[in-house]
Amino acid sequence: MAAAARSGLVVTAHPGDFVWRAGGAIALHARKGYRMKIVCLSFGERGESQWAWKKAGVRLEDVKAQRRAEAEEAAGILGAEIEFLDVGDYPLRVDEAVLDRLVDVYREERPAFVLTHALEDPYNFDHPVAAHAAQEARVIAQAAGHKPDPGRSYAAPPVFLFEPHQPEQCNFKPQVILNIDAVWETKVRAFQVLAAQKHLWEYYTRVALNRGVQGGRNSGTAMTYGEAYQRLFPMTLEELA
Repeated sequence: MAAAARSGLVVTAHPGDFVWRAGGAIALHARKGYRMKIVCLSFGERGESQWAWKKAGVRLEDVKAQRRAEAEEAAGILGAEIEFLDVGDYPLRVDEAVLDRLVDVYREERPAFVLTHALEDPYNFDHPVAAHAAQEARVIAQAAGHKPDPGRSYAAPPVFLFEPHQPEQCNFKPQVILNIDAVWETKVRAFQVLAAQKHLWEYYTRVALNRGVQGGRNSGTAMTYGEAYQRLFPMTLEELA
């Protein structure tokens, strides 16, 4: 992750996903001076808002408005800007216009890294759809023949898949553990914006503690809280030490 580039991109299916799974990375890099951009494909108005539909007379527009407000507040706490593409969820579908907008985001932001969902998730089909859209846009963005611009140069960034809710069922391999001790309290404040999903606060605290233990054992550097990521592409190094 080259600090000189000063930009990071997060492509997420629903608002809660970027908080639970990548909130530490977003806050940490924002603190380091990166411009963090979140592209949220949906408002999570159907599948991630079960609590809202228990109210009599609730309208889809009302649920969307509430989830937008929550996501904007959480992104602000983490130090990121957020863009919504409003493709719907359950089911989430990405059409040509949405894919084209994602390509433009890659070229506008020129991110040093991308965070998105795992490639498999038998519990939530929206997540792999978002991950594949993020990957396809990344590939198209480097194609010289797509909206040709002779003066433009673009190098595709590394992609890190953030940890799904049930990693063992999603073939997720925790290859990278990020120390988020410095921003843990910031991530917790973002948790608290998602009051309707309070049952997940403790769960994701336990996940962070577990990854912190693993990170400390594998690095020799003490840490308390960590986030796990899987690299989609190989690292290129000059030496292994």
